[in-house]
Amino acid sequence: MDRDVVRELYDREMRLGARADGPGVRIERVGAVVRQTGGRDDWNGVLWSDLDDATADAAIAAQIRHFGGADRAFEWKLYAHDRPGDLGERLRAAGLVPEPEETLMVAHVADLDTAIEPPEGVRLLPVADAAGVERVVDVHERAFGDDGAALRHRLLAQLAEEPETVVAVVAMEGDRPVSAARMELPQGVPFAGLWGGGTVPEWRGRGVYRALVAFRARIAADRGYRYLQVDASGLSRPILRRLGFVPLTTTTPYVYRT
Repeated sequence: MDRDVVRELYDREMRLGARADGPGVRIERVGAVVRQTGGRDDWNGVLWSDLDDATADAAIAAQIRHFGGADRAFEWKLYAHDRPGDLGERLRAAGLVPEPEETLMVAHVADLDTAIEPPEGVRLLPVADAAGVERVVDVHERAFGDDGAALRHRLLAQLAEEPETVVAVVAMEGDRPVSAARMELPQGVPFAGLWGGGTVPEWRGRGVYRALVAFRARIAADRGYRYLQVDASGLSRPILRRLGFVPLTTTTPYVYRT
């Protein structure tokens, strides 16, 4: 894989040419910024920018006015190769708070092992209804310690109105959900996105996450996607490397809360 070429393709298709990630949200291209705006339970934020020393501060202030005026918290998704080089410092000076850095990793779908099965005693259950969404939310809250209300809102809306754009799956030990993940399937682009992969602490390190990656890779292959991408945490990065994903750059969420 030519990492520079794939990174440029990702920037062009998934950031500059971003598609709305669910019902009721919109992509807006305002000057040198591409952002998504939605309701309080949607993801609101900046996906791409083309700034320099002379334009960065004004662009940051404009986004604060835009989202703040609508009483929306928002995220500026900053990539290591974004310019100007001190954009992160400028975001912090404007009141945005950085969250832990992640690594943008990509794999050719055709190169992935899609035959990986879950460990003994675990079955994978596709999510198709509200009961399945509640299982995903339960895992999310136990695995990450976060409130799953926004995730519930998003998944229910997608499954009801745009089911072709998302796949979600839960790993079950008997009647108990122990891991869950989803895949975003934006239309007309070569990248499918792996999101939300979380496993409850007592089941980590036993191969469940690998099985969830393989499950989603099979679907991505069937639907004609060339690449899988994931913003990998420190926990998932070594597993993804072993599966064949390569790092393209790092990304840091800068969050502004009203």
